[in-house]
Amino acid sequence: MSSQTQQAAVAALGSARPGERPSSSSPELRGQILQRRRRVAGIRRSLIVGVVTLVLLVPILVVLWLSLRPRLYSNIPGPTLSNYSYIFGHTQVLVWLGNSLLVSILATVVSVAVAAPAGYVLSRGRGRVVSAFSLLIFVVQSFPVVVFIIPLFILFSAVGLVDSLGGVAIVYVASSTSVACWMMAAYFDTIPMALEEASWIDGASLFGGFVRIVLRNSLPGILSTAIYSFLLAWNDYLVALVFLRSDSQFTLPIGLQTFFQQNQTDWGPVMACAVVMLAPPVIVFAVLHRFFSVGGIGGSLAGR
Repeated sequence: MSSQTQQAAVAALGSARPGERPSSSSPELRGQILQRRRRVAGIRRSLIVGVVTLVLLVPILVVLWLSLRPRLYSNIPGPTLSNYSYIFGHTQVLVWLGNSLLVSILATVVSVAVAAPAGYVLSRGRGRVVSAFSLLIFVVQSFPVVVFIIPLFILFSAVGLVDSLGGVAIVYVASSTSVACWMMAAYFDTIPMALEEASWIDGASLFGGFVRIVLRNSLPGILSTAIYSFLLAWNDYLVALVFLRSDSQFTLPIGLQTFFQQNQTDWGPVMACAVVMLAPPVIVFAVLHRFFSVGGIGGSLAGR
């Protein structure tokens, strides 16, 4: 117990009347006890969160460490960056990286552009047509992608979209749009209808109110939908494995799997490729996380 706490306890004992219980519940002493308990509880929570975070980061740390491991039959004694220079200079990892970025960004932009107006209709629309459309999206998103792969492969073979990044991007857009519509609709539900009505009174059209009011206040929802679509396309393996045939058309997951088959015992270059694949999602989250906010329009209806 600190000196201030002891002085407060002595003062409380001194002020107690004969026959009364010592005043251990004085405001100052009680406040200090509560503050100490909060501090201990905060330290305990921080330790728990730190341990859980460390456990979750163990696989990533192992990948990073193995990527710095010298290659087989190498004379380098310790950690080195030679694996990265090797994969960039002697493999097609940059081509695979560019293909993955191209397909993922294209699928993300198209998915968000389609999901935003569709989600607005789901959020604001009423009637049998909207209900049927909502039910259709719900049914479509319940099917796994593997159900559609064979019919899509036959269809794409007829139109020349097999072994094409455009064909893969179309599949990614179709896979993510249904869930993206629900995500956008869920966020549009949090935006008060009164804001749009006020814009209509000021002369804005329905589309103008959607663009100027709803979309401007939906940045967190748009970013969440974009990140979902990006990660769905970036991490896909099955669709790319079925539709892509040429090394120059491979995305990173297929390229990494091919490279792993050729270097099963040389873990350094393989893990360096894995680090290259991990980097873009980490960068996306690091750049965009500050744009997320909750309750950004909470005061827009003050006084109504």
